[in-house]
Amino acid sequence: MKMLVVYQKLGLHRFLGHLDLQRAMQRALRRSGLPVCYSQGFNPHLLLSFAAPLSVGIQGEREVMELPLGEPVAEQDFLRRLNAALPEGLKALQARLLGDDAAPAMARLEAAVYTIVPREAAPELLAAVPGFLAQTAIPCLRKTKSGERMDDLRPLVYNLLVKQGALHAVLAISERGTARPDQLLASLAAFAGVAPPRCAITRAALLDGRMAPLEDP
Repeated sequence: MKMLVVYQKLGLHRFLGHLDLQRAMQRALRRSGLPVCYSQGFNPHLLLSFAAPLSVGIQGEREVMELPLGEPVAEQDFLRRLNAALPEGLKALQARLLGDDAAPAMARLEAAVYTIVPREAAPELLAAVPGFLAQTAIPCLRKTKSGERMDDLRPLVYNLLVKQGALHAVLAISERGTARPDQLLASLAAFAGVAPPRCAITRAALLDGRMAPLEDP
């Protein structure tokens, strides 16, 4: 059996890198006394998987991780014990006990929902959204291990709208292709003919192939 956990990463914890987040969760799980599982061998480590790493500087409102358990634990008891060991800014919101045959969250992940709030007025950027989406192709410069290449961002932008002065985007995030919010901002700003503004970015949800929350298998 395994536990699927929805958690948030807010405030100053948005500056934690993925490895630091892993260490913080592992420490909290050890302190909680929950019946978590460890790898075998000379250097056993706690088995823990995250659906999608979160870039440094981006907040996460409903992030997803999974961990195998050595014995069943009531979901509310799991939340209480884990939250008692987590630092402020990291909080487990929901726990769901699943069978070992449940598909991994990482394998079911298809998209992410982002809220992008400019820190200063950006009327030209926001006004450019309809024309930006009307393009049949959106050129985007990608950095790879072998160098830089131009790519098409358009198939990876599932939705983009403006609401109350903020951008709300649904972007692909899977093995077949991923669009990052910074890439979206750079391409939109280039289309609008303005410099990319400083923005507060929050990943609001992770979605599966049904465009439903990843935590609802």
